[in-house]
Amino acid sequence: MLLPTRVVSQTKGEIEIGVGLYSFNKFPFKEAVQMSKKANVRNVEGFSFHQLGGEFGKSLFVDLSDSELAKMKEILKTNNIQMQSMYVDAKTTSDWEKVFKQADKLGLKYLVGEPDPQLLDVVNNLAKKYDLPFGIHEHAKGLSHYWHPDSVLTAINGRSHLKACADIGHWVRSGLDPVECLKNLEGNILSLHVKDLDSAGNPNAKDVNAGAGVIDFDAVVSELKRQGFVGDIFIECEHNWDNNLKDVIESVNYMNQKTKL
Repeated sequence: MLLPTRVVSQTKGEIEIGVGLYSFNKFPFKEAVQMSKKANVRNVEGFSFHQLGGEFGKSLFVDLSDSELAKMKEILKTNNIQMQSMYVDAKTTSDWEKVFKQADKLGLKYLVGEPDPQLLDVVNNLAKKYDLPFGIHEHAKGLSHYWHPDSVLTAINGRSHLKACADIGHWVRSGLDPVECLKNLEGNILSLHVKDLDSAGNPNAKDVNAGAGVIDFDAVVSELKRQGFVGDIFIECEHNWDNNLKDVIESVNYMNQKTKL
């Protein structure tokens, strides 16, 4: 029997900078984990539509047997990496049930994603059943029902196990002020995704390393600290897909510098 190993790896009272494995989506799971280790992080976030590659072939996370999940756990353990969470792209009640069951077996701490609004109660009930909080993520305006914090607040209202996964870059892409968005979601932020952009309010803005674009991360971090946020900030590097380890490392170092001040 594969037992979950749900571990909270943050140092008490601190923000933890990790890597979203989507940054390395061109690579097999094992290599993506090894690259995250080279970025000197402890925590990563997976994504459910990753074709895992290597010994897993074209399998997705939901396809894995208990023995294959054990192999995944061993890869993480060998590299001293904790998979805290996973971005989930599920469409049906059955799909959501499969993902939560697998996440529980793997010992994840929480899940994030953008459920169909009609399935919010399903997701909330599964989050409660498996003791896996769920963060509503926000893609950009025109791409997501949840692009604005108000829609996230509506989604989580009355649903005890739903929170927010704050995506700073997508808010800026949508023309929103990320600090005001964080203020609107105060007390409900489960985790964050961080990317920087070369322009604001532009659907076609290009992704750049954290600190190299238009986002005022001093103000973002200051607001998080004012709120007393403790949790994961995952770096997402959505450029130079085939050779972006250097970019990820630079972004990790930049955010570590900002959050440790």
